[in-house]
Amino acid sequence: MRTDNRNVKNTIISIYFVLVVAAGLLATVFNSINLFEGSSLFVLVGLILAVIIVHFLARYFEYDSDGSKIVITNSGLILTDFINYRENKVEISKHKLMGFKIHNYLFYRVLVVAIENSDGSFIKERFNITLLKRKKLKYVKQSLRKILKQNIKHKEG
Repeated sequence: MRTDNRNVKNTIISIYFVLVVAAGLLATVFNSINLFEGSSLFVLVGLILAVIIVHFLARYFEYDSDGSKIVITNSGLILTDFINYRENKVEISKHKLMGFKIHNYLFYRVLVVAIENSDGSFIKERFNITLLKRKKLKYVKQSLRKILKQNIKHKEG
């Protein structure tokens, strides 16, 4: 099964654009007409905080379990065609999947996947799934449960 959240990309790019335009207006127009006289510092700090939050929450997620391997990818949404500095990609055999868990925080959602190493130990990989819709998240969970069920059945008999 393949799924991703590519339809969110245009929304996030629009949010970045609005934030950059607001920063430009704050620096030039609003400063010259003294619209935010005493509180311009607070507005600037709020704007910078909004950019940081959007930057960390806005991640592209792709899940592919077709074939004999599972491919899970997380990457940034801005400038990924030129600089792919935020990519986290894991490609594993289905039989190495040990488990998964989804953590829901206030504004942040994480998929944690436990993967078996060749020496028998396991590692945990984390993926940001904040912008993944509930329906698609349901499909990802269903696919991972099916793979885990097949792994248990294969180990027993």
